[in-house]
Amino acid sequence: MGLKNREDTSVGGLHNALAAGSVITGDIVIDGDFRLDGRIVGNIQCAGKLVIGPKAHVEGNVISGNAEILGAVIGDIRAEGVLVLKATAVMQGDVYTSTLEIEPNAKFTGACDMSGNNKK
Repeated sequence: MGLKNREDTSVGGLHNALAAGSVITGDIVIDGDFRLDGRIVGNIQCAGKLVIGPKAHVEGNVISGNAEILGAVIGDIRAEGVLVLKATAVMQGDVYTSTLEIEPNAKFTGACDMSGNNKK
């Protein structure tokens, strides 16, 4: 009986992920959180937190609530909350966010708009 109760309560901890070695061509729309470790050629729209892993690669625009980039993004990023470019990040495109954190050694080529007009 204890095991069944534990399974019922763990459902809320599920999240979406795309594993390393996976390739998707097309747009992705997600209502919750998403972790990408593969490659996407297309746009990503994520209502929750988006994590782009260190070996992940995105060729397209990204819209998310919050985002943490460890891999490569070639395209624009719009984050309503916080955008973090980790030390391994390679970002080529414009950024629209309220808060931007860039760690040393991250590579960012583009413009940054923190005026609050990031929901376009």
